[in-house]
Amino acid sequence: METERAQVRLDKWLWAARFFKTRGLAQAAISGGRVHLNGQRVKPSHGVKVGDELSVSKGPYCFDLTVIALARRRGSAAMAATLYEEHAESRAARDALREERALQRSITAGPETRPDKRARRQIVRFTRRREG
Repeated sequence: METERAQVRLDKWLWAARFFKTRGLAQAAISGGRVHLNGQRVKPSHGVKVGDELSVSKGPYCFDLTVIALARRRGSAAMAATLYEEHAESRAARDALREERALQRSITAGPETRPDKRARRQIVRFTRRREG
């Protein structure tokens, strides 16, 4: 963690906080409008300061958080968790969405076994008929 620097690039901070696996993915998310800093769309090179509010959309989940510390280097997951504080409403909404998605998966469960050779051929015939 850094205390002597006042700002860190947004893409570096998101990578260091382990929201994205690479800086390239962080840059793509920022440029794609899935990351907002203090309610504004910004560029990947924009500086992040302690106390800034971030909104990160990753897949179906949205993280609303406050920056607590700065880091330019990626460390352990335990260290990354100390860089931010997630809002309680954000955590509750994400947990509710996770439970809802789990319920949907249980309702629309797939087949119990894999299709055998005959069933696979029927699937292929059916999909070809639908395409052509």
